[in-house]
Amino acid sequence: MRRTPHQRRESRVATPTSAAPVALVAALIALVLGCTRGSNAQGGAPTGAAAPAGPSAGDTPAPRCEPVETREPNATGQEPSFPGQTRACALDSRVALEVAVLARGLDHPWSVEPLLNGDLLITEKPGRMRIVSSAGALGEPIAGVPPVDDEGQGGLLDMALSPAFERDRTLYWSFSEPREGGNGTSLARGALSADGRRLEGVRVLFRAQPTYAGRMHYGSRVLFGPDGMVYLTLGERSDREIRPQAQQPGSHMGKILRLTPDGEPAPGNPFAGREGALPEIWSLGHRNVQSAVFDPRGRLWAIEHGAKGGDELNLIERGRNYGWPVVAFGEEYSGAGIETAETTRPGYEDPVYYWDPVIAPSGAEWYTGGLFPAWRDSLFVGALKEKRLVRLAIEGGRVVGEEHLLTDRGQRIRDVRQGPDGALYVVTDEDDGQLWRIAPPR
Repeated sequence: MRRTPHQRRESRVATPTSAAPVALVAALIALVLGCTRGSNAQGGAPTGAAAPAGPSAGDTPAPRCEPVETREPNATGQEPSFPGQTRACALDSRVALEVAVLARGLDHPWSVEPLLNGDLLITEKPGRMRIVSSAGALGEPIAGVPPVDDEGQGGLLDMALSPAFERDRTLYWSFSEPREGGNGTSLARGALSADGRRLEGVRVLFRAQPTYAGRMHYGSRVLFGPDGMVYLTLGERSDREIRPQAQQPGSHMGKILRLTPDGEPAPGNPFAGREGALPEIWSLGHRNVQSAVFDPRGRLWAIEHGAKGGDELNLIERGRNYGWPVVAFGEEYSGAGIETAETTRPGYEDPVYYWDPVIAPSGAEWYTGGLFPAWRDSLFVGALKEKRLVRLAIEGGRVVGEEHLLTDRGQRIRDVRQGPDGALYVVTDEDDGQLWRIAPPR
């Protein structure tokens, strides 16, 4: 169940005294700026990290930080805005794990939502929602789901449980809704019947505008914040004619929205009352956000599909502009430069981290469970293109290491969630999609 985890642990770094040898001070500076901050953007010689402090620390060659990414970047000639913004140090947690395939035969599942009783709710892109039991039994499609437009990247998308689900059995979900003149991302709500067979009282709460006749970049993730509000992430619909609307406060395209549980603009939104601006908007300048999660401190992190060489992790703050399409790393899929973009500009937020080459991120979870102590306080991200589960170590608001897991499975990971049991649950975006449970070996 997607809820705010427990309070994040704070890290502490010892400070050398003024009497410390110069070599020791230099070694500690290298440690901070080296392996924990990653290598350079072009995959050249990685920054060195200091040897452990000791009597001969200044005379010992520093071990090298091996970057997780060593391939040539998609976009050449671009430099990160700060050290460690890309190509972080490769991590190896050496965690023993077992991947149990709980279900097969799913049709491009998009979201997985663990329930307290051990069952799991699944959405499938063509418009089906179903329950998979804790034993792996595949339930029949749940009745009452509104029609979806599942062409291209559209379909039945994300799902979130009401914070009071155990009492009210209310679900929220996003989908690409067929409309006159095109389609658009919409948010709906309904109550799951006691027998789990149908949705009752279904109502479309919100429709992103404008309607557009396209097949790409719907977003979207749905999640409740610690403030009890609903956060809905949207894409800018991709095409060059509409992508500039990501910068326009009079359009929902390329935005993250903050809504009440009834689908109304939430109180305190940054653009409320501003002429020509939509009051639902929380942040703007996004390309296609298919990953979002609140960390244990209540901060919202979003990972969005960039252009070729421009997937990015952002720390989302009220009213901030995240740049697309005027600030971006990467290039067009054709190999041409993004005509309107620079990699950084004053007044726009730099991504905390970016991937070049891209991983195609979808789904995110901040791990707080007890089954994998070595993974606590890690951010997990599914990778569609690279067919793996990515783990990020984040300290002080910066990525300090990256680990790639499940690389041998060869499946597009669409969503990842932590269950009440501390296991991770994953769905794969395939014709024969699967549901996995990741836990320590039994």
